[in-house]
Amino acid sequence: MTTQKPIRAAVVGYGNIGRHAVEAVEAAEDFVLAGLVRRPESLKRPLPRELAGIPVAAEIDALGDVDVAVLATPTRKTPEIARSLLEKGIRTVDSFDIHQDIARVRAELDETAKTHGAVAVVSAGWDPGTDSMIRAIYEIMAPRGLTYTNFGPGMSMGHTVAVKAVPGVKDALSVTIPLGTGVHRRMVYVELEDGADFDAVRRRILEDPYFAHDETHVIRVDRVSTLIDQGHGVRMERKGVAGKTPNQLFSFDMRINNPALTAQVMVSAARAAMRLEPGAYTLIEIPPIAFLPGDPEAHIRRLV
Repeated sequence: MTTQKPIRAAVVGYGNIGRHAVEAVEAAEDFVLAGLVRRPESLKRPLPRELAGIPVAAEIDALGDVDVAVLATPTRKTPEIARSLLEKGIRTVDSFDIHQDIARVRAELDETAKTHGAVAVVSAGWDPGTDSMIRAIYEIMAPRGLTYTNFGPGMSMGHTVAVKAVPGVKDALSVTIPLGTGVHRRMVYVELEDGADFDAVRRRILEDPYFAHDETHVIRVDRVSTLIDQGHGVRMERKGVAGKTPNQLFSFDMRINNPALTAQVMVSAARAAMRLEPGAYTLIEIPPIAFLPGDPEAHIRRLV
């Protein structure tokens, strides 16, 4: 089950998550950073100093052998990018986060992955992702009951990227405010392009599936950069029944740097991808021990 040679990982995209994905790959002793894939227009500008010595290309083929690609790409573009890499026989890991579409995307990538002998790990962030695993564990312990997932307060990466894609938006920040029992308020701060119609921008945001089901407030600001803090968090609670005994109460709480944690989970999932049969998987389908480096027997002795 262990990997004998270092895993050659490429990071695709170099936004907030991509920067941390590069760091997570470099920090993992069983990985080698094969390189970074960036948009062609990004390569026309001087490389950031932190990328000195790292192969950077517009196409993954230019990076040589790649075992697994970590996709730090906008969610709505991720399935197409994953499919193109799976067709090359390259394993992929993504953090696709549109919850209602995950099952469909997984099924589509499963067919492609199996056809080309590759592996796709889908929605490998912290939510969906590791939080999904905790929700599953809750239901193992108390099969009947209710689980509430309360996000924030903090910056939502997926929601922020969705707003930045709206025509007329120069920069944006989406902050999630938990109201309790899994209900959230979205505070969306937008910096507009010159001449943009705020009412039109606001309407597009409110109609977007990312926001349509939550109380959402869109606020125009002069500079988004003065507001950004990448901190986030979650509190998950379940009250349920074990057997026939009620009032089993569980709580999980964390406060995090959003992109750093997402990137770390993706790199751990990239390790798991090396140990799976061809197909597409969400995190709840993968044995937890597959995410850990080194000898599984040592982890069994240490953790069980």
